[in-house]
Amino acid sequence: MYKRKRKKKRQSWDDRIYTVITQALLIFFVIIVAYPIYFVVVASVTDPAYVNNGTVLLYPKGFTLLGYQKVFTDNRIWICYANTIYYTVLGTGLGTCATVMGGYALSRKDLPGRGILMKLFVFTMYFSGGTIPYYLVVKNLGLVDTRLILILAGSVSAYNIIVVRSFMESSIPAELFDAATIDGCGNGTFFFRIVLPLSKAVIAVMVMFIAVSYWNSYFNAMIFITDSDKYPLQLYLRQLLLTASVSSNDMAAGMDREAITKLELMVQVIKYGVIVVSTLPIICVYPFIQKYFVKGVMIGSIKG
Repeated sequence: MYKRKRKKKRQSWDDRIYTVITQALLIFFVIIVAYPIYFVVVASVTDPAYVNNGTVLLYPKGFTLLGYQKVFTDNRIWICYANTIYYTVLGTGLGTCATVMGGYALSRKDLPGRGILMKLFVFTMYFSGGTIPYYLVVKNLGLVDTRLILILAGSVSAYNIIVVRSFMESSIPAELFDAATIDGCGNGTFFFRIVLPLSKAVIAVMVMFIAVSYWNSYFNAMIFITDSDKYPLQLYLRQLLLTASVSSNDMAAGMDREAITKLELMVQVIKYGVIVVSTLPIICVYPFIQKYFVKGVMIGSIKG
């Protein structure tokens, strides 16, 4: 049978204007967000002279891998890579388990002292003891200069627990627990066999949040770790960059102007190479959990 072609609904002139303006703004914002990342990648393989004079915009000029060569020349960077992966995997696993369990417990209205516990969690988001008391506590526990402190520190966040609690309250109805209880299901069985399979979206969000936090963390290591073999990647790259800058300043006294300029430009290239090396792995992981990430963030935001 002959099928009539479906006619497209014509938009009014004000709808067309709104669509064009909205799309133009979205494209503009995407460019603002994406271009700095693109520029860092291009600058990391560009001759530093072109980067310094501002002629590099869309494509590399004077292609060079000098920055990456300087970064990867030291074999200790691979040790620090392994340390960061170790801290990130164990810390993310520990933090995700504690956050999901804590969020589920606080979502249960039959939890004794639920209101007081929530107030204490929120209190810690705005007030803390400070860096010195924090260091003294860690020192008294015997965790200074140990790998364990880098796994434990920052594994649990009050904000993440509140996010999980909100997700559980909006997505896990109390009637589901009542029905499971009638069938002989206890709290532990209900959590592992029913709650966790229904919470894949928020778990993916927590994994992303916590993993990025561990991957980018260097402050705790800078305070508590003195053994360079235990350094995470971010702290080592920071020291590498500072060492390159200090070396250029120290060597400048015995160099002519041209040599000093070349050395300063080399430091700039190393800086861009360090940024790419430290951020590329975590960026590569994001696309695999993006669908869960978006779903987990949006669930609970629309009611009805």
